[in-house]
Amino acid sequence: MEEELRKLPSVDEVVRDKRLAVFVSEHSHEQAVALVREVIEEARQRVIAGGPGEGTKDIVAQVLTRISNWKRQALLPVINATGVILHTNLGRAPLSQETLMAMQEVASGYCNLEFNLDDGERGPRAPQVENLLCLATGAEAAIVVNNNAAAVLLCLAGLAKDREVIISRGELMEIGGEFRLPDVIVQGGCILKEVGATNRTYLKDFESAITENTAALLKAHSSNYRIVGFTASVTAKELAEMAHQKGLPVIEDLGSGSLLDTAPYGLAPEPTIQSAVASGVDLVTFSCDKLLGGPQAGAIVGKKEWVDKLRKHPLVRAMRVDKLTLAGIGATLRHYIKGEALEKVPVWRMISAPLAGIEKRVKAFERKLEKAGLESGMVASTATVGGGSLPGETLPSKALVLWSAGPPQDLSRKLRFSEPPVVARIDEDTLMLDLRTVLPEQDGPLAEVLVKLKKG
Repeated sequence: MEEELRKLPSVDEVVRDKRLAVFVSEHSHEQAVALVREVIEEARQRVIAGGPGEGTKDIVAQVLTRISNWKRQALLPVINATGVILHTNLGRAPLSQETLMAMQEVASGYCNLEFNLDDGERGPRAPQVENLLCLATGAEAAIVVNNNAAAVLLCLAGLAKDREVIISRGELMEIGGEFRLPDVIVQGGCILKEVGATNRTYLKDFESAITENTAALLKAHSSNYRIVGFTASVTAKELAEMAHQKGLPVIEDLGSGSLLDTAPYGLAPEPTIQSAVASGVDLVTFSCDKLLGGPQAGAIVGKKEWVDKLRKHPLVRAMRVDKLTLAGIGATLRHYIKGEALEKVPVWRMISAPLAGIEKRVKAFERKLEKAGLESGMVASTATVGGGSLPGETLPSKALVLWSAGPPQDLSRKLRFSEPPVVARIDEDTLMLDLRTVLPEQDGPLAEVLVKLKKG
């Protein structure tokens, strides 16, 4: 054992190895020493357990592997070729260039986050963004919080604490990560009162359930599931008219939320935020990412008397967003207000991309790969919106298939370990690169990755 232990190099010998020079320069000598000491200690324990001693070459290789793993554990930009537009695991909606620039501008220095430039006094937190939300949706007032679940929680805690909230049994959904709407209602300090059946709920069910202890009625959009067949539901307009006769507010949770009609692109009609506001409900909650295509956040829009009441709640401070998010939401909303969302917002660029254009791009890839000696082809594909939006709805697409690059599982791993990483989809034992979710400006980097596969 002693002889094998003597084979282990010193910490200084490994740190001075030229293969670690880049790591030392990018970090520090102290960090390099700590990492090398850790790797050598692990090798020492293996020797004590009966293993062989390892020399400098082996230890350096282990250190480099550890460094590589560290880099891959950090957030990295990837190319999404899965065909899932709002891929939750890949960060959902990519942002427009204008949105990124707006966020960078406020991040690089100071900004008038809570400062009134007109009178030089402290002001409300970024009222410009709230004004843009009102302009885009037709609402009287708005609040921005850190996500849609927070928006729903704030509405419930602010309007119905210790009192009843009535909701249709068929709308008590569970969203990703096992977060359930009934749990959110309870966490808001409210008493959940469900009415109707799973598949059929009538206005009379709500009306007969109202008591002196009822504080609000809640309507939740089935963003990530669908009930079909023998069904009945109450519209937001019907619910609002009845509730207002009783002096009660109606909260509508739209989930994803959209400012554009999805029907023209071959998708099922998705209720827009504007239509929800126009229906007469008092508060509407929705995500600012997903179908809106901005940074992750949630919004509450609606009637000023109810929004103002929520604005005074202590949870507002706990749920508020930073200057980068506010700048990003503002820039994204301007795309809609200016009528340029289809050209500028990546999510809508993908949704509205014509099939002929995707097919043309796939053929361009085929020509490039043929020159590199890679056999490829084009197959029909089916893309989805994802992100809990438009369940069961699909978009026709085209995908690139690499016929001569090896088994699909091996190829998938190689692509994930490329720079930049590429995430593809395996369908019926075939690896497919769906170009609907690859933005045209990413075609160059993706082609470079694919050509390198041939070079090994």
